[in-house]
Amino acid sequence: MKIRTGFGYDVHQLQEGADLWIGGIKIDHSKGAVGHSDADVLIHVICDALLGAANMRDIGFHFSDQSAEYKGIDSKILLDRVMVLLREKGWSIGNIDSTICLQKPKINPHIPTMKSCLAKVMHIEEDDISIKATTTEKLGFVGTEDGIAAYATVLIVKA
Repeated sequence: MKIRTGFGYDVHQLQEGADLWIGGIKIDHSKGAVGHSDADVLIHVICDALLGAANMRDIGFHFSDQSAEYKGIDSKILLDRVMVLLREKGWSIGNIDSTICLQKPKINPHIPTMKSCLAKVMHIEEDDISIKATTTEKLGFVGTEDGIAAYATVLIVKA
């Protein structure tokens, strides 16, 4: 059995009136993340971590932010495509550990729904996905509510 780990990091600017998509679900808030796609920072870091672990570069390589095809795209579609790429190379997910950094709104109440959504897209058990949330104690761009950040590590397995 062969195993590999991968790491992902992403940030998005927050803007009044934009939609806030995190972990495949829309969260009610006055500010949302902006980006070329739906700006789902959690899905983006998971994609990057999975692609990196499989030595397949990063999300921007596969889904360019210069391409009109991906403008406003639901990041769950990107995650599904990453899973196809992984399976084609014989990899499966061992586990995912992630952290969302956001001052407001509180994320903890939404974590079970995020886990359920992500597990369905990736065809894995919810128990294989860890999602944590933290603030930055009002420090930096996250603390001033100008942005959102996320981190993820993954373990992938090839039999």
